[in-house]
Amino acid sequence: MQYVLIIHEVENYAAWKKIFDAASGIRKQAGERSYQVLKYENEPNKIVHFSEWTSIAAAKAFFESPELVKIRAEAGVKAPEFVYLEQLESGVL
Repeated sequence: MQYVLIIHEVENYAAWKKIFDAASGIRKQAGERSYQVLKYENEPNKIVHFSEWTSIAAAKAFFESPELVKIRAEAGVKAPEFVYLEQLESGVL
């Protein structure tokens, strides 16, 4: 399985979340299969978006597209860090 971990600060979580939710259709169409949104414990506008993708190539094409660059700017995203990951192992304890 392939995953993307994105860490970024947003100007306003509620405003960012509206745009994030509105983009669910294009994220699904691009290859996102599931996601989690997390926040730093003491920083409510520091967001982590962790998602599973059909492929790393699809994720990179989506996140690096001009459309997404524009959407991130509209959503108030500051300096996102993208980490592309391939699963080696999984388990439940």
